Amino acid sequence: MKKIIYAVILPLVVVSGLVFVNCEIKNETSKKPIQKTLSIAERRAKLKKWEATPDGVKFKNWEMSPQGKKVLAGAAKISKHTHDFTNMEAVVTSLSLPPGSLLGFGVMARIDGEDYILRFEPEKSQLQQLYSLKVNDTIILKSHGVSYAPKYSYPIISGSYVERDNKVLYKRVPRKGGC
Repeated sequence: MKKIIYAVILPLVVVSGLVFVNCEIKNETSKKPIQKTLSIAERRAKLKKWEATPDGVKFKNWEMSPQGKKVLAGAAKISKHTHDFTNMEAVVTSLSLPPGSLLGFGVMARIDGEDYILRFEPEKSQLQQLYSLKVNDTIILKSHGVSYAPKYSYPIISGSYVERDNKVLYKRVPRKGGC
């Protein structure tokens, strides 16, 4: 009888020891230092330091150029819509992006008389619906962000939601495991 009790207790002790060790390992890995957010003064100092680099000088020169001012004005024109995530009416002007662009899948669209690059990160299942877009299609668009780069002559809208004729063509799928 003692042998049976020992045979049952011994595996329980071994398994509980392994579980205890595993919990300690998980606790140790979770104690990694979390990167603290920078204060406003620290961010400004980093920005000033970057602006002194060749890339920073090149970017500042682009911002002051007529092309840069036009792109920044276009981005500012829709910033309220992107901040509030409200509907924007757009007309598709081209089914291809400017030559040399490395933005992935996208189209050119006109919103309130300004041209924009409309960029998507679609799942394979969503591509067929986006391929159904044609030039001069009127779409309803929602986005959380607009960006710009000296390489492009247009502001870049990251599409989060697109509908045409009250049918949803695209809805951004949140990334798994984080942001």
